Amino acid sequence: MNAQQFKNKIYLIRHGETEWSRSKQHTGRTDLPLTKEGERQAKTLKRALAGIDFKKVFVSPLKRALQTCEFAGFLNQSQQTDDLYEWDYGDCEGLTTQQIRERTPNWNLFKDGAPNGESIEQVAARADQIIQLASQIEGNVALFSSGHISRVIGARWLSLEPQKAQLLALSTASISILGYEHEWKVIQNWNITSHTL
Repeated sequence: MNAQQFKNKIYLIRHGETEWSRSKQHTGRTDLPLTKEGERQAKTLKRALAGIDFKKVFVSPLKRALQTCEFAGFLNQSQQTDDLYEWDYGDCEGLTTQQIRERTPNWNLFKDGAPNGESIEQVAARADQIIQLASQIEGNVALFSSGHISRVIGARWLSLEPQKAQLLALSTASISILGYEHEWKVIQNWNITSHTL
C-alpha cells in the first residue's frame, strides 16, 4: 500500500427508519420503504455528507437503502451490489429478539445465525468482498446499507472475528467512517447521528 491509500475512507451509511426498525423487528430481505421520519433522517444526510468527494458509491438493492441514498443525493452515481444486502434472517424475519427467545432461549444472532437464513460466516464473506472491492478504489467510498451487515463490515475492517460485530451498535441514518492511522486500519468515527437531530 502507498501513503495515498491510507488517506482513503469508507463511509458506512445505515438507512433511515422503517416501520420494522422502529419496532425492532428483524428486517432482512423484506423490502420495506422508509417511514416519514426515515425520509426526514435520510434528507439530513445530504447536508452531513456535503463536500465529500466520493469516488464510488455502493448501495444495497433494498428499497430502504436506495431511498436513503436518493435522499442523500447520491443515487445517480451509485452502483447496486448484492454484497450489501442485509442479513437473511430466515425464520427470524419480522420477529423481535424477545419473540425469538421465547422459542429459543438465549438466542444470539451473531453466535447462532438465523435458522433457514444466513450464518455469520456467510454474512462475513459478503462483508469481506465489499471491503476488498472498496479498498481497491483510490478515494473515498460510500456504502449505503442496513444495520447488521454494516456492523459486520466494521468488525471485519478491523480483522476481528465477525461475532465481534455485536459490540458495534448502529442507529438509523447513522454515518460511520473506516480509515487508517499510519498503516493500521481503524474506526475513525462510529454511529454519528448528530445530523439527524
